[in-house]
Amino acid sequence: MKSILKLEILECTFLKRLNRFVGLVDINGDIKKALITNTGRLEEFMIEGRRAFCIPKSGGKTEFVLLGFLEKNGRIAIIDTRTQTKAFEKAIELGLISWLEGCSIKKKEVKIGNSRLDYIFKCPDTEIYAEMKSAVLREDNYAMYPDCPSARGRKHIKELIKLKEEGNKSMIFFIGALPGVEKFKPYEEGDAEIARLLREAREKGVEIRALSISMLQNGEIVLENDDLEVEV
Repeated sequence: MKSILKLEILECTFLKRLNRFVGLVDINGDIKKALITNTGRLEEFMIEGRRAFCIPKSGGKTEFVLLGFLEKNGRIAIIDTRTQTKAFEKAIELGLISWLEGCSIKKKEVKIGNSRLDYIFKCPDTEIYAEMKSAVLREDNYAMYPDCPSARGRKHIKELIKLKEEGNKSMIFFIGALPGVEKFKPYEEGDAEIARLLREAREKGVEIRALSISMLQNGEIVLENDDLEVEV
């Protein structure tokens, strides 16, 4: 495991999800609203009484961000997509991603057609259009995506396929923010069309990658594996 960054975190107890973006947590006996940035169903995490971790935030209708949940191995699964993004970008800066060796982030939030992709990477001999997805559904040693239907996810994969067909390099990669995972695969029951599109994308030359991160209880985020096996 390689250290990426460290956050100041607060332990809390998850109480319930009020809606897609807000949950209730108990922090030292005080009931607080926490922002949920991950739009997945997250049913395996959103269980009353489960130990969780938050970080403070300023502004808006919530005082905290729901960062992640404690897993059986004592490490924390990171559900917060902003923290996943921050960790990934720091890992690139530190040169820890083997399949992006020598690359840097040229641009974020890249408008392509009617959608936006997360990145353009500038690499030694090319540029790569890339989209990042959060894979926080677990099945044995697999991280999986998505846990529910995602029209946005389908649209992004189609854009990546089109970019490849037009002669560009394109990539989709998955952040398995779960401790101890070893592989990635699409979750067919969540969205069978995404699974089909990922197979089509691979056949047409879109690069598909995955990596795994987790958090220690002291707030340290670690890169567990920068190159998970991908099964599509």
